[in-house]
Amino acid sequence: MNSNRNFYDELEVSNGATEEEIRRAFRKLAMEWHPDRNKSKEASERFKSVNEAYQVLIDPKKRDEYDRYGRVISDSDSMGQGFDGKDFPTTGFGDIFDAFFGGFGSRRKEGGPQRGHDLHYSLEISFEEAVFGTEKEVEVMRTELCSTCQGSRAKRGTSVSSCSNCRGNGQVRRAQSGFFGQFVQVVTCSVCRGEGKIVENPCERCRGEGIEKQKRKINVNIPPGVDDMMQLRVTGEAESGVNGGPPGNLYIVLAVSPHEVFVRSGNDLMIEIPVDITQASLGDNVLIPILGGATHDLKIPPGVQPGATLRLKDKGVVSLNGSRRGDLLVSLKVTIPKKLNNRAKKLLTDLADEL
Repeated sequence: MNSNRNFYDELEVSNGATEEEIRRAFRKLAMEWHPDRNKSKEASERFKSVNEAYQVLIDPKKRDEYDRYGRVISDSDSMGQGFDGKDFPTTGFGDIFDAFFGGFGSRRKEGGPQRGHDLHYSLEISFEEAVFGTEKEVEVMRTELCSTCQGSRAKRGTSVSSCSNCRGNGQVRRAQSGFFGQFVQVVTCSVCRGEGKIVENPCERCRGEGIEKQKRKINVNIPPGVDDMMQLRVTGEAESGVNGGPPGNLYIVLAVSPHEVFVRSGNDLMIEIPVDITQASLGDNVLIPILGGATHDLKIPPGVQPGATLRLKDKGVVSLNGSRRGDLLVSLKVTIPKKLNNRAKKLLTDLADEL
């Protein structure tokens, strides 16, 4: 990693930016430079740079190291993996939560097996779906092996012949004489372009490409506990590989809609409920909503102060690994009446005298 990079500048935030400001900035830039949205040449590199900056600044330990030393010293190999680089097992499609906006392929030998390109898909889910998990169907346009030639590129009923120029090796040897004698250079065959095969009668459907565009619907399992801007990896559900290479992966970026009542903080849920001065002074039992449609009989102790927070254990969000569930934090907002009738005024006056 280039130690001269300024991650704050890359996310367009100040050095004192809060976690929420960093998340908002990253979401904005990720959408702007998303390869599926931005077709410019620099989109992929800019996309990866923004992700690397986010992975450092959103992690308190890495951010502290970066602020101190200008680089991340610990856990450097996990850059770009997303939310601490942990994978999560899913049903049907392999691992989940792989590299945060990762999956960029490496250069391969021309003509040899090549892994298919990855695809990225933005999916909006509700607050409840993120907390409890759900299954979604997404529709993607991807390249697949031609349905007529099955990727052979040859017209039905014909076959692919071996390249006579390289004898099927995909490479040719060139001998050249120089001042120090003769030397041999191995280069890619210019006739078959390194494939070692020649298609004399190309498939009419794919025009000899061996692949075609298809629109597919894919079911995606979203486990409980996911959060905004997390990414799911659906293994092998992107574009087909070339020359026998494996298919790419489908990366789904989650956008979680805010809730009207509840706010999430890690695995905890937070809610604010109003109580009047008598309930705060004398105590009371009130019904409060629980995410998912249930209610809870909350006991308010006598003499509770404005802004006090009551904690309900195990009423929050389950962790991704399922080891524990967060809590529900209930913040009490003591309301003061704006208008009082004469009797209420007298009662409060008497209370004031008594106090």
